[in-house]
Amino acid sequence: MDKVVYFDVQDDEQEFLKSHNEGKYNYYLEKNSLTNISQIPDEYKDARIISVFTTSRVGKEVLKQFSKLELIALRSVGFNHIDLDYCNDNNIVVENTPNYGNKSVAEFAMALLLDVCRKITTAYLEYKEIDIKTQNFIGQELGGKTIGIVGLGAIGSEFARLSYGFDMNILGYDLSQKENLIENYHVKYTDFETLLKESDFISIHAPLTKDNYHMFNENAFKKMKNSAILINTARGEHIETQALYNAIVNKEIAGAGLDVLESEETISDPDYLVDISRLNENTLKQTILNTRLQQLPNVIITPHIAYNTKEAINRILETVMSNIDSFAQGVVDNNVN
Repeated sequence: MDKVVYFDVQDDEQEFLKSHNEGKYNYYLEKNSLTNISQIPDEYKDARIISVFTTSRVGKEVLKQFSKLELIALRSVGFNHIDLDYCNDNNIVVENTPNYGNKSVAEFAMALLLDVCRKITTAYLEYKEIDIKTQNFIGQELGGKTIGIVGLGAIGSEFARLSYGFDMNILGYDLSQKENLIENYHVKYTDFETLLKESDFISIHAPLTKDNYHMFNENAFKKMKNSAILINTARGEHIETQALYNAIVNKEIAGAGLDVLESEETISDPDYLVDISRLNENTLKQTILNTRLQQLPNVIITPHIAYNTKEAINRILETVMSNIDSFAQGVVDNNVN
Protein backbone atom coordinates (compact mmCIF):
# COMPACT_ATOMS: atom_id res chain seq x y z
CA MET A 1 0.00 0.00 0.00
CA ASP A 2 1.49 3.34 -1.12
CA LYS A 3 2.34 5.86 1.57
CA VAL A 4 0.86 9.32 0.95
CA VAL A 5 1.46 12.40 3.12
CA TYR A 6 -0.77 15.45 2.78
CA PHE A 7 0.73 18.70 4.07
CA ASP A 8 -1.05 22.06 4.63
CA VAL A 9 -4.27 20.22 5.49
CA GLN A 10 -7.11 22.47 6.64
CA ASP A 11 -9.89 21.31 8.96
CA ASP A 12 -12.49 21.42 6.19
CA GLU A 13 -10.36 19.13 4.00
CA GLN A 14 -9.94 16.33 6.50
CA GLU A 15 -13.27 14.55 6.04
CA PHE A 16 -12.87 14.41 2.26
CA LEU A 17 -9.28 13.17 2.43
CA LYS A 18 -10.08 10.53 5.02
CA SER A 19 -13.00 9.14 3.04
CA HIS A 20 -11.02 9.03 -0.22
CA ASN A 21 -7.83 7.51 1.24
CA GLU A 22 -9.15 5.00 3.77
CA GLY A 23 -8.39 1.46 2.68
CA LYS A 24 -6.46 2.58 -0.43
CA TYR A 25 -3.35 4.25 0.95
CA ASN A 26 -1.23 4.39 4.06
CA TYR A 27 -1.92 8.09 4.51
CA TYR A 28 -1.07 10.93 6.89
CA LEU A 29 -2.80 14.30 7.24
CA GLU A 30 -0.37 17.00 8.35
CA LYS A 31 -1.53 20.54 9.16
CA ASN A 32 1.97 21.98 8.96
CA SER A 33 3.50 23.29 5.74
CA LEU A 34 6.82 22.25 4.29
CA THR A 35 9.50 24.92 4.37
CA ASN A 36 13.13 25.04 3.39
CA ILE A 37 14.12 24.32 6.99
CA SER A 38 11.56 21.59 7.65
CA GLN A 39 12.83 18.45 9.34
CA ILE A 40 10.69 15.61 8.04
CA PRO A 41 9.35 13.19 10.68
CA ASP A 42 10.80 9.71 10.28
CA GLU A 43 7.42 8.15 9.50
CA TYR A 44 7.06 10.42 6.44
CA LYS A 45 10.51 9.95 4.90
CA ASP A 46 9.68 6.83 2.88
CA ALA A 47 6.49 8.31 1.36
CA ARG A 48 6.05 7.60 -2.33
CA ILE A 49 3.62 10.50 -2.73
CA ILE A 50 3.24 13.86 -1.00
CA SER A 51 0.61 16.55 -1.57
CA VAL A 52 1.10 20.24 -0.79
CA PHE A 53 -0.60 23.61 -1.18
CA THR A 54 1.07 26.90 -2.13
CA THR A 55 1.81 27.66 1.52
CA SER A 56 4.57 25.05 1.37
CA ARG A 57 8.01 25.87 -0.02
CA VAL A 58 9.40 22.62 -1.39
CA GLY A 59 13.09 23.09 -2.08
CA LYS A 60 16.04 20.77 -2.45
CA GLU A 61 16.82 20.59 1.27
CA VAL A 62 13.32 19.34 1.98
CA LEU A 63 13.03 17.00 -0.99
CA LYS A 64 16.26 15.13 -0.38
CA GLN A 65 14.89 13.98 2.99
CA PHE A 66 12.30 11.83 1.17
CA SER A 67 14.04 8.59 0.20
CA LYS A 68 11.31 7.08 -2.00
CA LEU A 69 9.44 10.10 -3.31
CA GLU A 70 8.00 9.69 -6.83
CA LEU A 71 5.08 12.15 -6.97
CA ILE A 72 4.28 15.63 -5.66
CA ALA A 73 0.52 16.11 -6.05
CA LEU A 74 -0.13 19.83 -5.89
CA ARG A 75 -3.38 21.25 -4.59
CA SER A 76 -2.88 24.31 -6.78
CA VAL A 77 -2.41 25.39 -10.37
CA GLY A 78 0.85 27.22 -9.71
CA PHE A 79 4.08 25.34 -9.10
CA ASN A 80 6.71 28.05 -8.58
CA HIS A 81 6.99 26.93 -4.92
CA ILE A 82 8.48 23.60 -6.06
CA ASP A 83 12.13 22.98 -7.02
CA LEU A 84 11.39 21.52 -10.46
CA ASP A 85 15.08 21.20 -11.32
CA TYR A 86 15.63 18.86 -8.39
CA CYS A 87 12.47 16.93 -9.23
CA ASN A 88 13.56 16.49 -12.85
CA ASP A 89 17.03 15.36 -11.82
CA ASN A 90 15.58 12.81 -9.37
CA ASN A 91 12.64 11.47 -11.42
CA ILE A 92 9.97 13.03 -9.20
CA VAL A 93 6.74 13.77 -11.08
CA VAL A 94 4.94 17.03 -10.22
CA GLU A 95 1.22 17.26 -11.00
CA ASN A 96 -1.06 20.26 -10.53
CA THR A 97 -4.82 20.78 -10.30
CA PRO A 98 -5.84 22.96 -13.24
CA ASN A 99 -9.12 24.81 -13.74
CA TYR A 100 -10.41 24.47 -10.19
CA GLY A 101 -10.73 28.18 -9.45
CA ASN A 102 -11.71 29.83 -12.72
CA LYS A 103 -14.90 31.37 -11.38
CA SER A 104 -13.65 31.82 -7.82
CA VAL A 105 -10.53 33.78 -8.79
CA ALA A 106 -12.21 35.79 -11.55
CA GLU A 107 -15.07 36.80 -9.25
CA PHE A 108 -12.61 37.78 -6.53
CA ALA A 109 -10.57 39.87 -8.96
CA MET A 110 -13.75 41.71 -9.96
CA ALA A 111 -14.59 42.20 -6.29
CA LEU A 112 -11.16 43.76 -5.69
CA LEU A 113 -11.69 46.08 -8.65
CA LEU A 114 -15.09 47.15 -7.36
CA ASP A 115 -13.69 47.63 -3.87
CA VAL A 116 -10.89 49.92 -5.02
CA CYS A 117 -13.11 51.82 -7.48
CA ARG A 118 -15.98 52.34 -5.04
CA LYS A 119 -13.87 52.63 -1.86
CA ILE A 120 -15.98 49.99 -0.12
CA THR A 121 -13.45 48.91 2.51
CA THR A 122 -12.49 52.52 3.25
CA ALA A 123 -16.13 53.49 3.72
CA TYR A 124 -16.80 50.47 5.93
CA LEU A 125 -13.85 51.20 8.23
CA GLU A 126 -14.68 54.90 8.53
CA TYR A 127 -18.34 54.14 9.17
CA LYS A 128 -17.34 51.81 12.01
CA GLU A 129 -15.37 54.67 13.53
CA ILE A 130 -18.31 57.08 13.04
CA ASP A 131 -15.99 59.22 10.92
CA ILE A 132 -18.18 59.77 7.89
CA LYS A 133 -17.00 62.15 5.18
CA THR A 134 -18.91 61.24 2.04
CA GLN A 135 -16.57 63.27 -0.14
CA ASN A 136 -13.90 60.69 0.71
CA PHE A 137 -15.98 57.96 -0.91
CA ILE A 138 -16.43 59.35 -4.41
CA GLY A 139 -15.77 56.43 -6.73
CA GLN A 140 -16.02 55.60 -10.38
CA GLU A 141 -18.21 53.31 -12.49
CA LEU A 142 -16.87 50.36 -14.47
CA GLY A 143 -19.28 50.63 -17.39
CA GLY A 144 -17.77 52.20 -20.50
CA LYS A 145 -14.22 51.98 -19.11
CA THR A 146 -11.41 49.93 -20.66
CA ILE A 147 -10.15 46.87 -18.81
CA GLY A 148 -6.82 45.34 -19.83
CA ILE A 149 -6.50 41.61 -19.09
CA VAL A 150 -3.01 40.15 -18.95
CA GLY A 151 -3.33 36.40 -19.55
CA LEU A 152 -6.50 34.99 -21.08
CA GLY A 153 -6.38 31.40 -19.96
CA ALA A 154 -9.26 29.83 -18.07
CA ILE A 155 -9.33 32.45 -15.30
CA GLY A 156 -8.65 35.41 -17.58
CA SER A 157 -11.37 34.24 -19.96
CA GLU A 158 -13.88 34.08 -17.11
CA PHE A 159 -12.80 37.55 -16.02
CA ALA A 160 -13.40 38.76 -19.58
CA ARG A 161 -16.94 37.35 -19.42
CA LEU A 162 -17.59 39.23 -16.17
CA SER A 163 -16.08 42.42 -17.59
CA TYR A 164 -18.36 42.19 -20.63
CA GLY A 165 -21.30 41.92 -18.26
CA PHE A 166 -20.22 45.22 -16.71
CA ASP A 167 -20.30 46.83 -20.17
CA MET A 168 -16.55 47.36 -20.29
CA ASN A 169 -14.27 47.62 -23.29
CA ILE A 170 -11.81 44.71 -23.10
CA LEU A 171 -8.17 44.65 -24.19
CA GLY A 172 -6.32 41.35 -23.99
CA TYR A 173 -2.64 40.47 -23.92
CA ASP A 174 -1.69 36.82 -24.39
CA LEU A 175 0.62 34.65 -26.44
CA SER A 176 -2.35 33.13 -28.26
CA GLN A 177 -5.81 34.37 -29.22
CA LYS A 178 -9.19 32.78 -28.56
CA GLU A 179 -11.78 33.39 -31.24
CA ASN A 180 -14.65 32.77 -28.82
CA LEU A 181 -13.50 35.68 -26.64
CA ILE A 182 -13.35 37.96 -29.68
CA GLU A 183 -16.79 36.88 -30.88
CA ASN A 184 -18.63 36.62 -27.56
CA TYR A 185 -17.08 39.40 -25.46
CA HIS A 186 -15.49 41.64 -28.11
CA VAL A 187 -12.01 41.18 -26.66
CA LYS A 188 -9.45 43.17 -28.64
CA TYR A 189 -6.04 41.55 -28.49
CA THR A 190 -3.14 43.96 -28.42
CA ASP A 191 0.50 44.27 -27.43
CA PHE A 192 1.53 44.87 -23.82
CA GLU A 193 2.56 48.51 -24.33
CA THR A 194 -0.79 49.43 -25.90
CA LEU A 195 -2.64 47.69 -23.08
CA LEU A 196 -0.66 49.70 -20.52
CA LYS A 197 -1.37 53.02 -22.23
CA GLU A 198 -5.06 52.56 -23.02
CA SER A 199 -6.43 50.65 -20.01
CA ASP A 200 -8.33 52.32 -17.19
CA PHE A 201 -7.97 49.12 -15.17
CA ILE A 202 -5.59 46.16 -15.56
CA SER A 203 -6.09 42.68 -14.11
CA ILE A 204 -3.30 40.07 -14.13
CA HIS A 205 -4.23 36.42 -14.78
CA ALA A 206 -1.02 34.99 -16.27
CA PRO A 207 1.04 32.12 -14.87
CA LEU A 208 4.45 33.20 -13.58
CA THR A 209 7.35 32.52 -15.95
CA LYS A 210 10.88 33.83 -16.27
CA ASP A 211 9.66 36.00 -19.15
CA ASN A 212 6.95 37.86 -17.21
CA TYR A 213 8.75 38.21 -13.87
CA HIS A 214 8.44 41.88 -12.83
CA MET A 215 6.60 42.72 -16.06
CA PHE A 216 4.98 45.54 -14.07
CA ASN A 217 8.06 47.59 -13.28
CA GLU A 218 9.02 51.26 -13.20
CA ASN A 219 8.93 51.53 -16.98
CA ALA A 220 5.50 49.88 -17.20
CA PHE A 221 3.94 52.12 -14.55
CA LYS A 222 5.15 55.25 -16.32
CA LYS A 223 3.18 54.17 -19.40
CA MET A 224 -0.08 53.64 -17.49
CA LYS A 225 -2.76 56.28 -16.97
CA ASN A 226 -2.53 58.31 -13.77
CA SER A 227 -6.09 57.17 -13.05
CA ALA A 228 -5.34 53.46 -13.66
CA ILE A 229 -6.00 50.72 -11.10
CA LEU A 230 -4.00 47.48 -11.06
CA ILE A 231 -5.49 44.17 -9.87
CA ASN A 232 -3.37 41.08 -9.19
CA THR A 233 -4.75 37.68 -8.21
CA ALA A 234 -2.05 35.70 -10.06
CA ARG A 235 1.44 35.81 -8.54
CA GLY A 236 3.12 38.58 -6.58
CA GLU A 237 6.31 38.34 -8.63
CA HIS A 238 4.57 39.75 -11.68
CA ILE A 239 4.91 43.15 -9.98
CA GLU A 240 8.09 44.85 -8.81
CA THR A 241 6.92 45.92 -5.36
CA GLN A 242 9.20 48.94 -5.00
CA ALA A 243 8.08 50.25 -8.38
CA LEU A 244 4.41 49.77 -7.49
CA TYR A 245 4.81 51.57 -4.18
CA ASN A 246 6.60 54.48 -5.86
CA ALA A 247 4.01 54.65 -8.65
CA ILE A 248 1.11 54.92 -6.20
CA VAL A 249 2.83 57.38 -3.84
CA ASN A 250 3.90 59.55 -6.79
CA LYS A 251 0.36 59.30 -8.27
CA GLU A 252 1.56 57.67 -11.47
CA ILE A 253 -1.34 55.25 -11.02
CA ALA A 254 -4.42 55.59 -8.81
CA GLY A 255 -4.43 52.38 -6.77
CA ALA A 256 -4.23 48.61 -6.59
CA GLY A 257 -6.10 45.54 -5.39
CA LEU A 258 -3.71 42.71 -4.52
CA ASP A 259 -4.39 39.16 -3.39
CA VAL A 260 -0.74 38.17 -3.90
CA LEU A 261 2.56 39.78 -2.94
CA GLU A 262 6.24 39.23 -3.46
CA SER A 263 7.68 37.26 -0.53
CA GLU A 264 4.19 36.85 0.93
CA GLU A 265 5.42 33.72 2.72
CA THR A 266 7.27 35.93 5.23
CA ILE A 267 3.83 36.94 6.51
CA SER A 268 2.01 33.60 6.20
CA ASP A 269 4.82 31.20 7.16
CA PRO A 270 5.09 30.98 10.99
CA ASP A 271 8.69 29.74 10.73
CA TYR A 272 9.74 33.31 9.94
CA LEU A 273 8.44 34.36 13.35
CA VAL A 274 10.43 31.74 15.25
CA ASP A 275 13.56 32.11 13.13
CA ILE A 276 13.91 35.73 12.04
CA SER A 277 17.38 34.98 10.64
CA ARG A 278 15.65 33.38 7.64
CA LEU A 279 14.86 36.91 6.46
CA ASN A 280 17.67 37.72 4.07
CA GLU A 281 18.22 41.23 2.74
CA ASN A 282 15.79 40.78 -0.15
CA THR A 283 12.93 39.22 1.81
CA LEU A 284 13.33 41.76 4.60
CA LYS A 285 13.06 44.59 2.07
CA GLN A 286 9.99 42.99 0.48
CA THR A 287 8.33 42.53 3.86
CA ILE A 288 8.83 46.19 4.74
CA LEU A 289 7.51 47.26 1.33
CA ASN A 290 4.48 45.00 1.70
CA THR A 291 3.75 46.58 5.06
CA ARG A 292 4.05 50.05 3.58
CA LEU A 293 1.70 49.10 0.74
CA GLN A 294 -0.89 47.96 3.29
CA GLN A 295 -0.86 51.42 4.83
CA LEU A 296 -1.79 53.24 1.61
CA PRO A 297 -5.48 54.27 1.54
CA ASN A 298 -5.96 53.41 -2.15
CA VAL A 299 -4.57 49.86 -1.88
CA ILE A 300 -6.54 46.77 -0.86
CA ILE A 301 -4.50 43.68 0.09
CA THR A 302 -5.95 40.26 0.91
CA PRO A 303 -4.05 37.13 2.04
CA HIS A 304 -4.02 35.00 -1.15
CA ILE A 305 -7.64 33.85 -0.82
CA ALA A 306 -9.05 34.44 -4.31
CA TYR A 307 -9.33 30.68 -4.88
CA ASN A 308 -10.95 30.06 -1.50
CA THR A 309 -14.54 28.97 -2.05
CA LYS A 310 -16.26 25.74 -1.07
CA GLU A 311 -16.77 24.88 -4.71
CA ALA A 312 -13.12 25.45 -5.65
CA ILE A 313 -11.79 23.50 -2.67
CA ASN A 314 -13.97 20.53 -3.61
CA ARG A 315 -12.69 20.68 -7.19
CA ILE A 316 -9.09 20.81 -5.91
CA LEU A 317 -9.56 17.76 -3.72
CA GLU A 318 -11.38 15.80 -6.42
CA THR A 319 -8.62 16.51 -8.94
CA VAL A 320 -5.75 15.76 -6.58
CA MET A 321 -7.31 12.42 -5.64
CA SER A 322 -7.83 11.62 -9.32
CA ASN A 323 -4.17 12.48 -9.97
CA ILE A 324 -2.98 10.27 -7.12
CA ASP A 325 -5.26 7.35 -8.03
CA SER A 326 -4.11 7.49 -11.65
CA PHE A 327 -0.44 7.65 -10.63
CA ALA A 328 -0.88 4.63 -8.37
CA GLN A 329 -2.14 2.80 -11.49
CA GLY A 330 0.84 3.93 -13.55
CA VAL A 331 -0.82 6.87 -15.32
CA VAL A 332 0.53 10.43 -15.13
CA ASP A 333 -2.08 13.22 -15.37
CA ASN A 334 -1.62 17.00 -15.24
CA ASN A 335 2.16 16.81 -14.93
CA VAL A 336 4.06 20.11 -15.08
CA ASN A 337 7.65 18.84 -15.41
